[in-house]
Amino acid sequence: DLDECAGSPCKDHQYCLNTDGSFSCKACDASCVGCTGEGSDKCKTCASGYTKEDEKCTDIDECNLPEKVCVKENQDCVNTPGSYKCACSEGFEDKDGTCVQT
Repeated sequence: DLDECAGSPCKDHQYCLNTDGSFSCKACDASCVGCTGEGSDKCKTCASGYTKEDEKCTDIDECNLPEKVCVKENQDCVNTPGSYKCACSEGFEDKDGTCVQT
């Protein structure tokens, strides 16, 4: 078997999996920018919104940072993979960018 992966035939956001007589390109984990294999522990570097923790790229919980990221009144922070979003608190709705009572 020729190791086709030795020539790095895959794109930057993929890793090469050598198979018998061939190869396949597999997508890197969402937490990675470039990778050497499957999973968040094989990242070359961590994607934005992720940090290296115990050799793995893990999501940064922006909602638990000391500095508040959602600063509008009656607004809650919702952590998402690699990011966050600001949503109106329960009993409030977004009206032209302001959270008003429903």
